[in-house]
Amino acid sequence: MARLIANLIIYLCLLGSIISANEDGDSIVQDVVTKLVYKTPEVSGFAHLVETFDDEEKFKKTWVLSEAKKDSTDEDIAKYDGIWSVEEPKKHAQEGDLGLVLKSKARHAAVSTLLSKPFHFKSSPLVVQYEVNFQEGQECGGAYLKLLTLDLEHQDLKKFHDKTPYTIMFGPDKCGNDHMLHFIFRHKNPLNGTIEEKHCKKARERLEDFFKDKQPHLYTLIIRPDNSFEIKVDNKIVNSGSLLDDFTPPVNPPLEIEDPTDVQPEDWDDREKIPDLSAVKPEDWDEDAPAQIVDEDDIMPEGWLEDEPPMISNPDSVKPEDWDVEMDGEWEPPEIPNPKCADASGCGPYKQKMKKNPRYKGKWSPPLINNPNYKGKWKPRLMHNPDYFNDEHPFRMTPIFAVGFELWSMSTDIFFDNILVTDSEDVAKKWADATFEVRRAKIAEESVTLWGRILKATNYKPGWWALYFLYCAIPVVLYVWYLLKRAGEWSVWRQIGTFTAEHPWIWAVYIIAAGFPILLVIYCCCFASQEKYDLKDEDKQPLDINEEAAQKQEETENPPTSAEADEKENASLSAEAEEKESASVNAEADEKENASVSAGASEKQNASISVEADEETENQPAGTEAEEDTEKEIEEIIESEKNVSKKSQNI
Repeated sequence: MARLIANLIIYLCLLGSIISANEDGDSIVQDVVTKLVYKTPEVSGFAHLVETFDDEEKFKKTWVLSEAKKDSTDEDIAKYDGIWSVEEPKKHAQEGDLGLVLKSKARHAAVSTLLSKPFHFKSSPLVVQYEVNFQEGQECGGAYLKLLTLDLEHQDLKKFHDKTPYTIMFGPDKCGNDHMLHFIFRHKNPLNGTIEEKHCKKARERLEDFFKDKQPHLYTLIIRPDNSFEIKVDNKIVNSGSLLDDFTPPVNPPLEIEDPTDVQPEDWDDREKIPDLSAVKPEDWDEDAPAQIVDEDDIMPEGWLEDEPPMISNPDSVKPEDWDVEMDGEWEPPEIPNPKCADASGCGPYKQKMKKNPRYKGKWSPPLINNPNYKGKWKPRLMHNPDYFNDEHPFRMTPIFAVGFELWSMSTDIFFDNILVTDSEDVAKKWADATFEVRRAKIAEESVTLWGRILKATNYKPGWWALYFLYCAIPVVLYVWYLLKRAGEWSVWRQIGTFTAEHPWIWAVYIIAAGFPILLVIYCCCFASQEKYDLKDEDKQPLDINEEAAQKQEETENPPTSAEADEKENASLSAEAEEKESASVNAEADEKENASVSAGASEKQNASISVEADEETENQPAGTEAEEDTEKEIEEIIESEKNVSKKSQNI
């Protein structure tokens, strides 16, 4: 048996080598692993603020740390001395992709920056968007953004504090079990100029996971000139409504209010029911009858010891030697349960049980009737509200000139990134696609489970499934061999044979159980190695993190015509000729390999190289022997590129 197992292991190793060799030999397209290189995204349109925090020197110049102190707070914690840092996230970081991190806890922290130009609430919407990652979870604290009001008296960002006027406050906040996504705007009373905060209704979606999953989340606020608003988390709407209807207190006060000087009249009867004065107590109504009476039918149980007390003095008890009669009184031994009552149904005088008194009716009171003088519940009369106004355009808020974080948190390492303030929803969507969606796709790719990685690997090498199956069968074979060896006799096989003889249909089960693995091995070894499964969309090309990738995807979706393809191919050949003349023999070999790979992966790069090559080849002399050799090499490259391109299209 041991020899059989050893032969099986050797066979598996040989089979794996054959499958690997066949797949490597039959693979026409080389798997090009594109390393994702981060490039700071660029906004596709105008924005009042775009901040990626990728340039630390720029951050130091444009963002201002607060030097203020918080009023009505202990001196020890009044100062805004929280620690800010520009660094990579703790997880799923890309080199060069930085963010703003609040490093400290239990300290006030404030930092702010100016907009490129103030935003005036007129005919364009306001879109505020930024990413937050509670890298250590959130115990208690906020991560909201304040949009500061354009005010001549509060333009010094070094004095930014909790009382600094803001127009909008937006973002997540949590303490205890209260999970919030703030949207507060300060509305100016058109009558007297006073400012009042308006708080948005609570989100209809659960927010708990955003504070504890330690993943980045994108928060988006959209306010439109028609007074509608939307709040999104990760591009999904979690709250929406109207500035007029969905805030507390409402923007517009009521037209009428209760008159505070009105007083309820003395003759106002607000009793809906009154006692019936004409009612008389029935003669048989006994108010003195008790609620319970003795049950005369109850008799003493047998074995009840009436003459024995339930408790007796402990005969073994002795008066303490230090007992002082004058101070402690007469000494009495402690009592213990009477041992004679242990087996009896009871001891002492027997008392009959109580039962409900059928004659009991309680205190009599006259029944209630409708009050003929009832006038209803009294309310003060309504009067015109002297503070009434009707603002039909609450969107026209006070202008904003800066944004800032003014926070207190009991958790560290809160990560902020990719802040955008713009007047275009389309710009915000494209910005989210170029920043957050790329980050989320990268996290999803890096978070694949072990089983997912195996599936992805076998998508390229399906023939390995046979090897996986056989490897998984080894423990089963070893276990069966162990059981047979332990039994010492082949009684198991005899029992199987006897059972099969009695039930012939079991042969079908044997054939299927034994034949399926064999057919799977034959298929994977002989046929699967010549096929390739379709790759998933995310495996076909790298993530779109820059314009070059976006153009590459556009070329994939809109393939060039045959004329354009020939033009690009000729341009590619010219570029290769120039590179071959200027490089050494070893460099020529390397360039040949790179050209064949790049031709299958990216036509755009070759096209860009060809422009430079065309300009330089105009000044090159013709008719040399080097050019003849180069032309031969170019012809070889042409054939290689065509083969790679055709087979890439087939796949």
